[in-house]
Amino acid sequence: MQHPDEGVRAWPLRSDLYVRHKDITPALRQQGFTFRTKREVAAAQLAWLDTWTPASVRSIDVVTDGAYAKRPLLRLRHERPRLTFFSRLPCNAALWSVPPSERKKGQRGPLPTYGKERLDLAQRAEQPGDWQEVTCVQYGQQVTKRIKTFLATWKPAGGVIRVVLVQEADDWLPYFCTKPEATPAEILEAMADRGALEQTFKEVKEVWGAGQQQVRNVYSNEACFNLNLWLYSLVEVWEWEQAEAALVDRSASPWDHEPRRPSHADKRKALQREVLRGEIEEALAGRPSKAKIRALMQRLLDRAA
Repeated sequence: MQHPDEGVRAWPLRSDLYVRHKDITPALRQQGFTFRTKREVAAAQLAWLDTWTPASVRSIDVVTDGAYAKRPLLRLRHERPRLTFFSRLPCNAALWSVPPSERKKGQRGPLPTYGKERLDLAQRAEQPGDWQEVTCVQYGQQVTKRIKTFLATWKPAGGVIRVVLVQEADDWLPYFCTKPEATPAEILEAMADRGALEQTFKEVKEVWGAGQQQVRNVYSNEACFNLNLWLYSLVEVWEWEQAEAALVDRSASPWDHEPRRPSHADKRKALQREVLRGEIEEALAGRPSKAKIRALMQRLLDRAA
């Protein structure tokens, strides 16, 4: 989600458990758990997302790291046309030229999907020509990047892709998008937005303790992890339009005046204060009741203990 002031946020919706094939025990098989590779799990999640998303949504952008830019996921490009993939491209990817879009005179049969000329990414990057500068927004800042871009065909993607080579301080990096008409700025911004996922993983584990629950059944583990994800997302939804002053309480540490955006822990504490304030106001509303006040005080003591 694109926050108006604080950049991109990642809100988790679903998690599935991956277990290595050699770690699947007879007990797991008895519970109905079967082995799937990480890419197969991701493909099933994307199929679920495409089915769950209403028809009014015309496009779903899928941003992954390079490990997932493989055929099991990219084949969904044709099975589910709403999915558009953005990812890192292997430096040794077997790219081919774009085939002609019109038949030659007298030519029969379907048009070819792949061209006949082999394209080498390293060779393209070393050539001095065709470099250009584009402006995009990455990590909340407007930056200018030196890039090369061209169309190519790639068999794992099943057709034409847009390739972008980015010149960084120490090396060049290749990215791609399965939508040929995508602009280089869109691709660079999408890849930078993926950094929000890493922040979410960190906060879900550190703030909510995801993965630390002690349960026996494999599906109970999945359920506990998903519950942590949903609580994380609900706190982010509640906080969306809250002012920073309402989220961060640094009155106990007046020396801490460094400007920074509220952390997820700040947001959760703010929501806890809001819920607690509501409980106190409800207990004191109307005619005072000793039983209600006593029950509230007992809950507060239990939390403090």
